[in-house]
Amino acid sequence: MTSYTPKNILITGAAGFIASHVANRLIRTYPDYKIVVLDKLDYCSNLKNLNPSRSSPNFKFVKGDIASADLVNYLLITERIDTIMHFAAQTHVDNSFGNSFEFTKNNIYGTHVLLEACKVTGQIRRFIHVSTDEVYGETDEDAVVGNHEASQLLPTNPYSATKAGAEMLVMAYGRSYGLPVITTRGNNVYGPNQFPEKLIPKFILLAMRGEVLPIHGDGSNVRSYLYCEDVAEAFEVILHKGEVGHVYNIGTKKERRVNDVARDVCKLFNVDPEASIKFVENRPFNDQRYFLDDEKLKILGWEERTTWEEGLKKTMEWYTQNPDWWGDVSGALLPHPRMLVMPGGRHFDGSEESSGVVALSGNSSQSQMVVPTPRGSGVTQSASLKFLIYGKTGWIGGLLGKICEKQGIAFEYGKGRLEDRSSLLQDVVNVKPTHVFNAAGVTGRPNVDWCESHKTETIRANVAGTLTLADVCRENNLLLMNFATGCIFEYDENHPLGSGIGFKEEDTPNFTGSFYSKTKAMVEELLKEFDNVCTLRVRMPISSDLNNPRNFITKISRYSKVVNIPNSMTVLDELLPISIEMAKRNLRGIWNFTNPGVVSHNEVLEMYRDYIDSDFKWANFTLEEQAKVIVAPRSNNEMDASKLKKEFPELLSIKESLIKYAFEPNKRT
Repeated sequence: MTSYTPKNILITGAAGFIASHVANRLIRTYPDYKIVVLDKLDYCSNLKNLNPSRSSPNFKFVKGDIASADLVNYLLITERIDTIMHFAAQTHVDNSFGNSFEFTKNNIYGTHVLLEACKVTGQIRRFIHVSTDEVYGETDEDAVVGNHEASQLLPTNPYSATKAGAEMLVMAYGRSYGLPVITTRGNNVYGPNQFPEKLIPKFILLAMRGEVLPIHGDGSNVRSYLYCEDVAEAFEVILHKGEVGHVYNIGTKKERRVNDVARDVCKLFNVDPEASIKFVENRPFNDQRYFLDDEKLKILGWEERTTWEEGLKKTMEWYTQNPDWWGDVSGALLPHPRMLVMPGGRHFDGSEESSGVVALSGNSSQSQMVVPTPRGSGVTQSASLKFLIYGKTGWIGGLLGKICEKQGIAFEYGKGRLEDRSSLLQDVVNVKPTHVFNAAGVTGRPNVDWCESHKTETIRANVAGTLTLADVCRENNLLLMNFATGCIFEYDENHPLGSGIGFKEEDTPNFTGSFYSKTKAMVEELLKEFDNVCTLRVRMPISSDLNNPRNFITKISRYSKVVNIPNSMTVLDELLPISIEMAKRNLRGIWNFTNPGVVSHNEVLEMYRDYIDSDFKWANFTLEEQAKVIVAPRSNNEMDASKLKKEFPELLSIKESLIKYAFEPNKRT
């Protein structure tokens, strides 16, 4: 049997129910372990769950989302994390029937971000992934042996499907990259601190209020319940003794029908079950039974300690002593609750922050910013202009902010998500902008091939989000400067390669090779119906920052082989200030936002060799050869920039602009 001793543990979702008990136990029992908690404080999280650990010197809290790759990488590196216990997830089955995309986002994408960060940093010695018994699907009513760890996964609801999907990613990263992963699958857990959308705390709170206890269907469904402290001990055992690459069931043989649970709660409160229980409409699908074989975990030395009667009594006593722990939970006590957002009231005193990432550590009484939010530079601002910019973390959005600072233009970055209309309206109310810039959207991670396998996310950001923002701006009489793409065209018989005949603003897009381009062409066509939008078609953007991996020069200088095709391109150092001038002039409609003319890959690399690295060499390959190493075809075209040149006669040709803004400032040879 192996023995593992961690040093610095990251526990995700530890302001939630189960993970808070695990975190408090480890912090209390192992003062030499540093415990970093990461939680975005969703509706079912509560910082008070971590009160027992607040004063401990080996405890640190960080407010943030596991879906933020930058944050996760930052924490792994700066906190020297060697162990991850991944609890963070959306877990309520009822919610998954009504808001399934949130479950995919949190449970699958969030897990993927964590795994990728582990792969990149290369420092993780244990990754414990917390799954659920529901991934096995329904157990036969007459089965005498429970599902063992090698049983087939047959999830039956959106929640369990996302947990099974996350498990597949964990397994794949273990096999492909050698990540030291362990997976757990647990029965239902109950006890103090649990958000009352779950059965037992819901029944207890309803009984405390003298209200009826709603039971889905006929109440014959069978579940197994474990007390939270027993489960916390199970994770302690798995952390120290679990074998890498293995799965462990955390279960109990003691099963109860939902009817029996309701009756036991009625008994504790001395109320008549016949008058206090009400049968309501069932879920769309409600598994009859989950039954686990937990022998493998018992071999490691764990066993259930708390009887059902003892655990239920402890839980009832805790809720009667802490009736307002969660604030107003009336929505959660409905027979069929849906995704709730419970505002405020669940933070350490003085810890609430409106945005950013908050850290609370045991050796500090005040909240502090782990990742500071950049502010304006203090330059005297132009009182007549104020820009609201979306895309703060993106390349173009970040550069726009720097240009505004340099020019003394007031600006703020939007906090809302493009697809969330109410948050966009709130931004407009709070910022009171004169113009809105949209540099947000999905281009792909690390390139447009990502969009081929993430079509829903691409549509949500590039189409639905952009249209929502345009409509919000229209309602508020605001001009929207929308950064689009010229990668919606490809050379054709009317615009042949090398002819000098470029695509004009009024031409119909003809390139559908990538899903990314499809969404951008689609939204551009729809935006024509909005007279408050200025669409800027950017192509193969270039800047003076040759360390930026999104810079076209940087990209192709790192490739072993490149195609050699003339293309229109955008030098951001020259054109982004022009976009601000266009906003000042209230220009609208579609604009080919490129420097005039074309430049080929080889011509760019020749400049790179002449100005940056005299020893630089490269090789070419054909489009056919390129197609073998990419998922989606790439757009190649020439854009007609005469409309932009007429408005801004000083605009340089692409080759002149490349030399002036990209190569001369970085000249080394």
